[in-house]
Amino acid sequence: MIHKGFKMKLYDGMAEEYEKRHNELWPEMKDMIHEHGGKNYSIFLDKETMVLYGYIEIEDEELWAKGADTAINRKWWDFMADIMETNPDNSPVSEDLHLVFHLD
Repeated sequence: MIHKGFKMKLYDGMAEEYEKRHNELWPEMKDMIHEHGGKNYSIFLDKETMVLYGYIEIEDEELWAKGADTAINRKWWDFMADIMETNPDNSPVSEDLHLVFHLD
């Protein structure tokens, strides 16, 4: 199992909307995450900086990366683009974090 951490950034005032959209996560998006090896997925928000910290366990980096090219994932990116920093293709601006400690 690969433990993957990353960070993204919300626009000011969008914390409640971000949480609402994730509480209503589309079933097709949940299925895509699982089909591409994602498990135990959590996202945390630092309200002072509006930085999101994500954690997910994945089976395989290559399988996980293929999820980005699915139609449902692209639709999700488009849906989220108005509330967070994104790249020109509407993918979230995301920076991988280096794992320095893990305890099961």
